[in-house]
Formats: sequence, C-alpha cells, structure tokens
Amino acid sequence: MIDPDWHDDEKLIKALREALSAAGEVPAAFVEAGKAAFSWRTIDAELAALTYDSALDPLDALAIRSESAVLRSLTFASDGWTVEVELTPGAVLGQLDPPEVGTVTARGDGGELATADIDELGFFVLGPPPAVPYRLVCTTQSGTTILTGWITP
Repeated sequence: MIDPDWHDDEKLIKALREALSAAGEVPAAFVEAGKAAFSWRTIDAELAALTYDSALDPLDALAIRSESAVLRSLTFASDGWTVEVELTPGAVLGQLDPPEVGTVTARGDGGELATADIDELGFFVLGPPPAVPYRLVCTTQSGTTILTGWITP
C-alpha cells in the first residue's frame, strides 16, 4: 500500500506503472463477461425482426440489375412499430412508423458507430453507412426503444 502523504514523484510514477501493468492482466473470461453484461443494456427494447430484405427477393434482384442505382430495402417489425431502411452507397435512410421524434444509433460489436436524429415524420439519415455489421437502436421521445436485427453491409 502506498502512503497517501507521500511527496516523491518516483513513487508516484512507480505506482502508476504498476497500475497500468495490472490493467493489462485482465483475464479474457472477465472481458467476455463484461461484454455480455453490456449487451443486456437493451433488454427492455422492442425487438424488431426482419420481415423483408430486397436482397433476398428474386423479383427485386432482377429490377436492380436493370437499374443504375444500387439500393437495398429492409423492413423490421415489432408489436406496433415498423422500421423501414434503405441502404445506399452513401447513407442509411430510414423511417419509423408510426412516426415519432427521437434518435437512432447504429451499433456494432465494438459499440456506437453513428447517431442521428429522427424527425417528426419519423425519417432519419445515417451516413456514411457502417462498413461492419450493425443494429439500429431507435429511441423515441416517448421513451420507447426499438432494436432491429443485424444489418450486414
């Protein structure tokens, strides 16, 4: 234990080195347990399941081949809420139905990737689109949180 009444910088530097070296020795199981506990922060969120993906629709796939624009549409639904998402090369465009003001956050395995406001019509734009798999967390002004399934770029 270090004496709190010290006045020696060398002791301080030594104590800081010991503290930093101890931080690197966290067992991998503790890190994984911490990450697992962190994932429970959205346990109260409405889980919105994927109900439509244009990439899986053979008719849309044919239409995309004849179009010059690359666009992928996704629909997520939960009890009472729908999140429509369009993935473009430059942005993630979305709309919350029923419309409500709030915020939307793209979250990947490593945490928050981007955040944007949801306007009074339920529209939002996240850009540029994340380059890694992510989920959207929509938090409305009334306090509802909607969590979509994973979106892969």
